[in-house]
Amino acid sequence: MGPPLSVNDYERLAEEVLPTEWYGYFAGGACDERTLRENVEAFARVRLRPRVLAGAGEVSTAATALGTDVSMPVLVAPVGYQRLAHAHGEEGMARAAQAAGTVMCVSTLATATFAEIAAAVPDASLFFQVYPFVDRGVTADIVAEALESGARALLLTADLAVVGKRERERRVGWALPEHVVPSVRLARARGFDGRAEALMDPSLDWAYLEELCASAPVPVVVKGVLTAEDAVLAAEHGAAGVVVSNHGARQLDGVVPALEALPEVVGAAGDRIEVWMDGGVRRGTDVAAALALGARGVLVGRAPLWGLAAGGSEGALAVLELLREELEIALILLGCRSPADVTHAHVSTVGFP
Repeated sequence: MGPPLSVNDYERLAEEVLPTEWYGYFAGGACDERTLRENVEAFARVRLRPRVLAGAGEVSTAATALGTDVSMPVLVAPVGYQRLAHAHGEEGMARAAQAAGTVMCVSTLATATFAEIAAAVPDASLFFQVYPFVDRGVTADIVAEALESGARALLLTADLAVVGKRERERRVGWALPEHVVPSVRLARARGFDGRAEALMDPSLDWAYLEELCASAPVPVVVKGVLTAEDAVLAAEHGAAGVVVSNHGARQLDGVVPALEALPEVVGAAGDRIEVWMDGGVRRGTDVAAALALGARGVLVGRAPLWGLAAGGSEGALAVLELLREELEIALILLGCRSPADVTHAHVSTVGFP
C-alpha cells in the first residue's frame, strides 16, 4: 500500500497498530451497529449539484465557530483516552488542530488535564466537552480549570445518561483505564467508589444547562441533539448552539443517522443558535453536504484519531489537511467562494427526508 490518501486509508493503518481492544473501542458502536453504518451511508443519499462557469475565483475554506476563527468548518470532536491511541495523546491532537488552524474539543475523559494540554500548546484554540458527574462538585472544578486555562466554549454532552450496549467492547473485555484519566482520579479522591461508568449523572436535565449557561463566561453548546423538540429547548434554556449527533452511534442503535436528523434540527433552530453535526464524516465532500443541509460545520472524531494512532500528531494533521483539501476542491466545483456560499441548492437529496 502506498502513502495514505484518505481517512479510510488512515483507519486501516490505525487498525494495524492499535491493540484489538482499543481499535474495537474507538471504532465500535452500539448493539448491531446499524446506526454506525448508516451514519456513513447517509452521505451517499445526498448528491452534490456542481455549478459550472460560476467564476468562483479565489476560494477560502475559512469559517467561524462560536466566534472563533477557524481555517475550515471542521472541528476536532471530543474523544477520550487519546494517549491510549498514541503516546502523543491529547497534546499531540491539540498541536495538529492548531497547525491546521481549527479547534480541538477536549474530552472530560482525556488522558491529560485541560491545563496540561493548554500549557503544551499555548496557541491552540480549545473547547471543553462536559460530562456532568453525579458529584457536581467534581464537574464544577474540572470546568473551572478549563475556563481558567482558556477554554473558548463548553460542549455539554447530553446523550450519555447511561452507557450504550457496545458489544465489541464486551467481546474483548474492554474496561475503562481509570488510572490514566485525571477526571476519574479526581472523582476517586473525592470519595467515589462505584464503577467508573456510574460517574455519569442520569438525572441530568435542562435546569443544569441553564445553570451552566448562567455561570459560564463562554458559549455553551448542547451535543447529542437529534430532534426539533430538543433543539427548541436548547435555545430556550440558553444554549448558543447544538451539535446534531448520535454519539458516533455508540449509544442507542437504531436512531436516525446524524445527517438525516440535520434538516429537522436546522429548521427548528432557525437563526437563534448555531447548528453543527458529527457522525459519519469521512470526506471533504461530506462536509459540503452538511453545509448544504444547513449545518455551520462538522466535528470529526474518529478521522483525526486514526491519523493520531497511525502517525502521531503529524498523522492527525495530515487527516485534517486531507479534509480541508477535499472541501476546497468541492467548493470550487460547486461554484462557491466560501463555506457560507453553500446552500440547499447545491444538493439533491435522493431517498432522503
